Amino acid sequence: MDSPMNPIYRKRLWIHRVGITLSFIAMAIGLFFLMWILFTLIVKGFGAVSMSMFTETTPAPGSEGGGLMNPIIGSLLMVGLSTLISTPIGILAGIYLSEYGDRSWFAQVTRFVTDIMLSAPSIVIGLFIYAIYVANVRHFSGWAGTFAISLIAVPVIVRTTDNMLKLVPNSLLEAAFALGAPRWKVATFVRLRAVKAGVMTGALLALARISGETAPLLFTALNNQFFSSDMNAPMANLPVVIYQFAMSPYENWRSLAWAGALLVTFTVLGLNILSRTVFNQKIKS
Repeated sequence: MDSPMNPIYRKRLWIHRVGITLSFIAMAIGLFFLMWILFTLIVKGFGAVSMSMFTETTPAPGSEGGGLMNPIIGSLLMVGLSTLISTPIGILAGIYLSEYGDRSWFAQVTRFVTDIMLSAPSIVIGLFIYAIYVANVRHFSGWAGTFAISLIAVPVIVRTTDNMLKLVPNSLLEAAFALGAPRWKVATFVRLRAVKAGVMTGALLALARISGETAPLLFTALNNQFFSSDMNAPMANLPVVIYQFAMSPYENWRSLAWAGALLVTFTVLGLNILSRTVFNQKIKS
């Protein structure tokens, strides 16, 4: 046992204390700026929150009043459709990687491409959809925005599903195979059911990720000052409206930008809290 007078012990103790102190300082700095950002957002955002924000469309340049009804509905449509598209694709791809990832070259390539897409800048994905879709149909649309953010959500769900399925004990799988269950049933009714809470957590994290993406929507959905539910036409969305209104010279536009930023921030925060509390509790139970 090391003695307190041992010079090696004292050196390790001081290194430990310095490391803990530096870690605490780094955490304090990060929390300070995070609280500063949230405080500024709450102070400036709550002042613009009103009922008209949810019932009126975006105002014309130089006009008074207005709201964010059309970008809110546009964001809900695109994010909702993106979730419906990306979730089954991501889960099925994750099952394939988990089941055949060690024995198939195609699975290895898929995992490699998924890792690249996870780290790819979102603006690159927006330019990709612009080149293969928007440039061919010759107009911006809600569908283009949906496809762009779906490409951002899919790799998040794929990796989460793949990692969660690997946590299923081998004894559970062996018992299912011993009963004569085919491989596809073991994958879907045993492995997937055992980690369904973790998979849903991945879907929620992907939803939180795409809720505030701006760059891909600038090249795909663009914007629309008027209310429109036509997915084949330019569609208003909160990230782009916040980006445009925040840089405008009009006071009411900047106020609406703060209110929209507050709405997006608390939506993403709520999704993260939900994914890390409710579903994590189900995983532990």
